[in-house]
Amino acid sequence: METEIPAMLAARQLILPERFTFHSARMRMKHVTKDELAAMDAQSDRCALELSDARVDVLGYACLVAIMSMGHGYHRESEKRLHAVTVANEAAAPVVTSAGALVDALGVMGARRIALVAPYMKPLTRMVIDYIEAEGVEVVTHKALEISNNLEVAAHDPANLPGIVQGLDTSGVDAVVLSACVQMPSLASVARVEAMTGKPVVTAAIATTYQMLKALELAPIVPGAGALLSGAY
Repeated sequence: METEIPAMLAARQLILPERFTFHSARMRMKHVTKDELAAMDAQSDRCALELSDARVDVLGYACLVAIMSMGHGYHRESEKRLHAVTVANEAAAPVVTSAGALVDALGVMGARRIALVAPYMKPLTRMVIDYIEAEGVEVVTHKALEISNNLEVAAHDPANLPGIVQGLDTSGVDAVVLSACVQMPSLASVARVEAMTGKPVVTAAIATTYQMLKALELAPIVPGAGALLSGAY
């Protein structure tokens, strides 16, 4: 969230007139486990309140798996509750979750069958797959990288992702989710994987950027950020 989304907004500024400032409030988590994710999510109201003090125009909840680990459809409940926090603070702003953004992005792209890469341990990856499939999208093939330490997730080299995708059968999918986690960097490899597979590629960070721009009523266009932000949607 704090690296790739500002990078995409900065790239957009090179071709379009809008300018952005970026503000963050952090929920604590060290290891990507179900218990730590639940404790992390419990801090989201505080973060929404802090950010609304800055009178921001849109809020993005960054952790996809924290939302998905709370039960099917939880992104709708979270977005509604956190928006209410901003309203109560007299600073009403729309709230986008990366979980909801990814699900919605797949709908926008018309993707019903996908390949997915996630950094999570296998049980959490299965939870993410179940969440996405409960929203009507089939995860045909996937790869769980089994990285539990959150800082190691951030340090994963995006140059490894094309090789990982090559190990998946993407012939029957509509799209590739190159990173189901905003913490795992992937932006640098999106164009290469699109060229390699002939499929549109989306990530949690790209989907979140798309939904934030839509919430701001701005054209969802970012150069070099894959099919979803190409202007085709």
